[in-house]
Amino acid sequence: MTILMIYNGDTAPDAPGTRTGGVPLVPAGFDWPVCDECDGPMQFLAQVRLDDIDAADAALLSIFMCQNDPGLCDEWDATAGGNRAFVFPSGALAPSAVPSGDTVLAAETSAVTYVPMHDSDGYDEARERWRGESGRPLRDVLGQLGGLPAWLQFDQTPTCPACALPMSFVVQLEEGHDHRTGFNFGGGGCGYGFRCRPCSTAAFLWQQ
Repeated sequence: MTILMIYNGDTAPDAPGTRTGGVPLVPAGFDWPVCDECDGPMQFLAQVRLDDIDAADAALLSIFMCQNDPGLCDEWDATAGGNRAFVFPSGALAPSAVPSGDTVLAAETSAVTYVPMHDSDGYDEARERWRGESGRPLRDVLGQLGGLPAWLQFDQTPTCPACALPMSFVVQLEEGHDHRTGFNFGGGGCGYGFRCRPCSTAAFLWQQ
């Protein structure tokens, strides 16, 4: 089964559920991540409730990526310092203070609804079938939750920096339902979010 993430209209920038864009919900003392290359604040991309995958996993995956000019910060790489991903335990989370800058927040905050595609032959087949069955645009598929990543190039599953074991796949993100407000994954690319549950670490990368 493939669980598709479907665009479900606009939502509040501080909505507690899985969403793309908006303002991240963070614990007290959180420092907004900055790019290792340009030292500028990163853009917040998305948050994913991990209990959407496992009801016993009360945590939130939050993903950030550098979008500062001139765009030469290796933000596609899981370890180069041009993006960051965090796992926050659910509980006392609040909207983060937002640093100044034109690129720190996405242009749109989108709600997500899940559509399970049973008997699917992977993500690509599932979203094509959903388009045919729903009559909606393919761009309304914002990605997939759990399952297996549909790599555009080759398997780049990151290893946990703490235990050196492969991380678990959490989410695949498309650029968005509207090219005018979508993420920059190189033009037609996909982002991939991972976490190591025992170590509470996370990673992100994208491919084109």
